[in-house]
Amino acid sequence: MAVQKRTSKNVLLATALENFYAAAEEMNLDEGLVEVLSRPERAVCVSVPVVMDDGSVRVFEGYRVQHSTVCGPAKGGLRFHPDVNLEECEALGSLMTWKCSLAGIPYGGGKGGIAVDPFELSPREREMMTRTFAARIAPFIGDWTDVPAPDVNTGGPEMVWIMDTISKLRGKLEPGVVTGKPIAYWGSKGRTAATGLGVSTCVLELLKTQKVDPKTATVIVQGFGNVGTYNALFLQEAGAKVVGISDITGGYYCKDGIDIKAAKAFVEAHPKRILDGYTQPGLVRMSGEEILEQECLVLSPCALEGVISEKNADKLKCTYIVEGANGPIRPDGDVILDRRGILVVPDFLANSGGVIGSYFEWVQDLAGFFWTEEEYNNRLVPIMKDNFKRVWDYSQEHSVKMRRAAFLVAIKRVADGLKLKGFFL
Repeated sequence: MAVQKRTSKNVLLATALENFYAAAEEMNLDEGLVEVLSRPERAVCVSVPVVMDDGSVRVFEGYRVQHSTVCGPAKGGLRFHPDVNLEECEALGSLMTWKCSLAGIPYGGGKGGIAVDPFELSPREREMMTRTFAARIAPFIGDWTDVPAPDVNTGGPEMVWIMDTISKLRGKLEPGVVTGKPIAYWGSKGRTAATGLGVSTCVLELLKTQKVDPKTATVIVQGFGNVGTYNALFLQEAGAKVVGISDITGGYYCKDGIDIKAAKAFVEAHPKRILDGYTQPGLVRMSGEEILEQECLVLSPCALEGVISEKNADKLKCTYIVEGANGPIRPDGDVILDRRGILVVPDFLANSGGVIGSYFEWVQDLAGFFWTEEEYNNRLVPIMKDNFKRVWDYSQEHSVKMRRAAFLVAIKRVADGLKLKGFFL
């Protein structure tokens, strides 16, 4: 019986399913494996009641999806954003499955979050919401079950609240239940910059394959959160000229190059941690959409998903795209980019430095033994280089795009594990 292909009105899930089915068909994957791997193992929806500062009660919707635990505990972030929904979590959870598989680490994939605008909450309300959510999903997470991490609008404080809540519920310290914790509280040196370091490593490895000196390269980085900031910073340190950056306040372009250290310092000093108000000689302010369309050698989208589509893919003036965000290119945009000969390094390869870094933190928590930042980076960069080479070589050998090559390499590892263990639980 032919596989009944699933689809979705959710752009991210539709994209994830479309890419998976295409890759599975190309590698002649067994129909039973396709059926299993195109669905999450578990999807949890919880209500999160919070007593607000004014005495009223609001109930938020929370989600946790475990797409696969074939290769190890589910791994993936928790985001606080008004648009969070179950289908988005499933899509992002599947991307985490392939990302962890491709990285060769002992994790499966998961994702979760709460549908909320966290900036409307007071610090107390935010903490109570986070702790209640942790308590509601407590039966389903653990250091050998499912290990959440920060994502959009979450960070160290939320991870500490979750770890503390789970530890109190279980009557013992559970440092490995989440990653992305502050260094002072069972976190790891190097973790903050890990994803950005991974993305920049892929950019530099790509330039190496194209015999391009980084000192001659111009780069635009969309998004100036952790990923975008450190991606831009490491590229600038490698000699590349970062001509454009952006955040929620818009795009900032300077043909002579932006001083990333100065921009980073400005954001860190800003009460809202945004670029609004940053200036330097020659800097031009524009919209977040326009910054994508400025001329550069490498464009690295490091913000939210779906920012490149059929509406703007024809307008891009870059030669290469290295995806720092999850799913920043829609399928219709991918087709246009392929036709134009723009080479794309896919998200679950390029931004896997974050989950590899999470793995490093988890390993240190389980061992109770911590590394220096130098040791951390010295372990991370070679893994990223090896993973890039594996995908690049496969794409060249089989004459397929890097996204497809990455999927084929990642799916095979999970499928092989699933064949070995079978479908029971």
